[in-house]
Amino acid sequence: MKKILIALTSLWMTTSAMADQVTPEYTIQGNDTTCQIFIYSPGEKEGLHLAFLTDDDSWHDVGQLCSSDYGPWGKEKKMFTPYVIHANDGTWRALWTVNDNAPCFATAYSEDLVTWRPQDFPRMKERGCKEPIGFAMEDGTFDIYFKTSQGKRYVHASHDFRTFEEAEEPSTIEDIAWLRDTATVSGKVYQGNTFDVPKIHLDYIRHYFDVLAEDAHMSKESFDDDESRFSQLPSTIEATLQVDMTHQKPISDHLFGVFFEDISYAADGGLYAEMVQNRDFEYTSADHRGWKATTAWQSAHGIEVGTDHPLSENNPHYATLSVDTLWNIGWDGMRIRRGEGYDFSFYARNMDVDKRQIEVALIAKDCTVAASGKIKVVGKAWTKYDLPLWVDPKKKEKALDGVDLSQCRLAVIPLKKGATAVDMVSLFPHDTFLGRKNGLRKDLAQAIADLHPKFVRFPGGCMSHGQGLDNIYHWTESIGPLQDRKPAKNIWNYHQTRGLGFYEYFQFCEDIGAEPLPVLAAGVPCQNSAADKDGYAGQQGGIPMKEMPAYCEEILHLIEWANGDPSTNKWAKMRADAGHPAPFNLKYIGIGNEDLVSTVFEERYLMICKAIKEKYPQITVCGTVGPFHEPSADYLEGWAFAKKHHPYIDEVDEHYYESPGWFLHHQDYYDNYDRKGPKVYLGEYAGNSKNKTWNALAEGIYLCNVERNGDIVAMTSYAPLLCHQNHKNWDPDMIYFNQDTLTTTPNYDMQKFFSTHSGDRYVNSTLEADQSVAYRIGTSVVKDSKNGKTYLKVINALPRTLRLKVEGTSLGTVTVPKYSYQVFEL
Repeated sequence: MKKILIALTSLWMTTSAMADQVTPEYTIQGNDTTCQIFIYSPGEKEGLHLAFLTDDDSWHDVGQLCSSDYGPWGKEKKMFTPYVIHANDGTWRALWTVNDNAPCFATAYSEDLVTWRPQDFPRMKERGCKEPIGFAMEDGTFDIYFKTSQGKRYVHASHDFRTFEEAEEPSTIEDIAWLRDTATVSGKVYQGNTFDVPKIHLDYIRHYFDVLAEDAHMSKESFDDDESRFSQLPSTIEATLQVDMTHQKPISDHLFGVFFEDISYAADGGLYAEMVQNRDFEYTSADHRGWKATTAWQSAHGIEVGTDHPLSENNPHYATLSVDTLWNIGWDGMRIRRGEGYDFSFYARNMDVDKRQIEVALIAKDCTVAASGKIKVVGKAWTKYDLPLWVDPKKKEKALDGVDLSQCRLAVIPLKKGATAVDMVSLFPHDTFLGRKNGLRKDLAQAIADLHPKFVRFPGGCMSHGQGLDNIYHWTESIGPLQDRKPAKNIWNYHQTRGLGFYEYFQFCEDIGAEPLPVLAAGVPCQNSAADKDGYAGQQGGIPMKEMPAYCEEILHLIEWANGDPSTNKWAKMRADAGHPAPFNLKYIGIGNEDLVSTVFEERYLMICKAIKEKYPQITVCGTVGPFHEPSADYLEGWAFAKKHHPYIDEVDEHYYESPGWFLHHQDYYDNYDRKGPKVYLGEYAGNSKNKTWNALAEGIYLCNVERNGDIVAMTSYAPLLCHQNHKNWDPDMIYFNQDTLTTTPNYDMQKFFSTHSGDRYVNSTLEADQSVAYRIGTSVVKDSKNGKTYLKVINALPRTLRLKVEGTSLGTVTVPKYSYQVFEL
């Protein structure tokens, strides 16, 4: 598809270049004729469509030109009363109402009607901006009018449709200006705008949609149909691989890493080994509908929650332990194991008596006590208390024989009358990953470590830019003493304690030999954010520009915290005080995630990238190009912006989730990328047809070709990484888990296959096979200069055995069974 789109674009640009710059860029050439088009919306969720008038005077719909990108997914991404303007230079502008309450309307720009720049939503003085219309002025600017409950308003827009100035006084324009054209399409009458365009332009548009349809058809290829598709094949497929060891090129030695996002309970309740849910009593309905400060806690007569004299201003709520026992259910119960130890702790202060004894116990579902101990709380000042609990350390207690310990609860039992405030009630397994305090769940951390990732991207994803401006992830709120870290709503509709914060992320990266790649917001929240108190949704106008210098400093402080000298830098001293005096040697930093590449975004994004590169030019800055691949608007605009500002943007982060068929039919995706511009970080990708073997095979074949393009693709990471099987936000994922066990997937195995057989030099090779089956065979030859080994990876995604004759080496002929993959040392 990419090659076809490139050819289409080239044809269009060649035609445009012949035009007089004062008139539309697509002047009529030769026998070209004029056609009439009608641009309209068939429904509020259908986006902007184009129809053309046929020879029999009927209107035929071609397809959707663009859709509204304002507001939350599935709720507010609607388009009302669209109005299209054909500018004097041949370019196009579109305006529409986003809803009845927003203090903005939508604006869009296109040069050819099929590729549109990411939309802007200029903030106006009043809410309820409706029915925007516009007119092209002789000087190339635009006059825009819209209606509110207070009357008509006027806005002057710049030629590039990026600057919008609202007049102070109401407009007196007549109502007749709002008259639109009408047309009957598929038997229904619609309002819209009609235009005359050259036939070559209409042919271009129709051809564009034909290409998209052809690509969509190829991408639907399913392995379910293999027996009929390949029924004529022999039982063994013969192929030859010509390997030329004399022709090699350097490729990235950091090609395979992991992306950790706190989604589907991946952090709290997952990798972060804390077993107490809502340990800080800070759950709210903003985290999840119906949640409150006592969620996951139980007591016979209710739980009193206080806020007077809190443990920390960032942690204002605590529970009062008086007569009744406090129970915590953990995440779907607590899995307790015989012979293992658990580290209990809490902060407490007596509210009336001076001394009070409290028992702590782990109780099985049948009320059997698995472990217990006592704590004496002394005084009325907040104090931390620790208590080790051992569950039948020698496995000699017959009382636990046959007891189900998979659904235990934690009990905090008052043994004396009184009232005690308790907070940060915590229980960790003693055996965390590498035995670290405040550590990670051992089995999950080890599964990640076994992938031998070259880097770890964290903490998101969507969580980095958050749900609205007040939910942007600030790394400074995730370091320091646990009780002082600022918990927050997770964009995936639960709570983040920040117990797994930047210090823990960096420490984990160091522990497994991976480079840290922290991702920070680009000055805007998620474009799918709900409306703020003023009714402004999406990016909500971004962080105010007057606050952006301070936000840039916050990002620079991260580099100082990670790499600085504790003796001269206060941020580095915080790192040292936390237990890591040596620098973490941060080399990469990500700015933005899947953002709408709007004018609001670009202004803040560039400001941040410049601040980093001007002060720390050695840091590799990784930008973003939106949530989809070509030909999405964010991808096209994001890449153009990154190339224009390449001195400040070293890499861009591409994301796409596609069908196995898409991966099979786009093996040339990176072949024509510009090698002189920013490099690619394929930060999120996955086959979206569940965790089936053939899904992993399609991903593997695609990775063979990514490896072949390892001179432009610098890094890749499958997503998502972790998923609690009872709390799924996304599917498929690489590793599934519950409170007891974990399950890896074929996709995990494929990732491990590549990461453990990677190299820093690509060896040229050519596959000779019948065209009907060649796309189902993946091969890649790489050399690891560090260990001197050369690996041949072969992936067979066919329902037949593959016999591959390898020439140019001493390997000879190898056999790879159907639907499998193997590696060979050359």
